[in-house]
Amino acid sequence: MRGDIDARLHDLRAAVEEARSVPMSASVMINRSEFLDLLASLEAAIDQTLSQATEVVGDREAVLADGVSQAEEIVRAAEMEREALVSETDVFRLAEIRAAEITESAQQAATELQAETDQYVEEKLANFELTLERTLELVRRGRAKLSGGHSHALGDDSDVDAIRLPDHLDRP
Repeated sequence: MRGDIDARLHDLRAAVEEARSVPMSASVMINRSEFLDLLASLEAAIDQTLSQATEVVGDREAVLADGVSQAEEIVRAAEMEREALVSETDVFRLAEIRAAEITESAQQAATELQAETDQYVEEKLANFELTLERTLELVRRGRAKLSGGHSHALGDDSDVDAIRLPDHLDRP
C-alpha cells in the first residue's frame, strides 16, 4: 500500500530527474504521455489506499458492533442467571455480585476494544496523511522545477481552474 505509492513517487521523480534539459534553460522536456501514465498510476495507488482506509474504518465498526453484541449477551446471561437464583439467601447475593462483575468486565472489554480500534485507525490515517504530505511536497518541487525554479510563481493559483483533469477526477 504505502510501498506502492512510494514506488510511484519514485518513478515520477526519476522521470523529472532523467528528462532531457531544454538548452539555455533550467527546464526539462518530459514525455507528456509517459508522465500522465505515471500520474495515473499514482492516482490509482492513492485510490486503493483510500479504499483500504475506508475498509479499515468499516471493519472497526463491525468489531465494535460485535463487542457490544457480546457485552449485551453477557448481560442477558447474567440476568437469566440471577432470575434462576432469586431468593433471600446468600446464593441470591452472590448472583447479584457475579452479574455486576460480568457487566463490568464486558464494559471494560468493550472500552478496551474501542480504544484499540481507535488507535489502529488513527495510526493508519496518520500514515496516509504523511504519504499525502510527501506527495504534495514532491508535486510542489516538480512544479518549481518545471517553472524554472521560480518558487514565487507557486503562490499564484490563478491558473488552477484552467487545468484539465481526467474525466474520473473532473470537478463537480
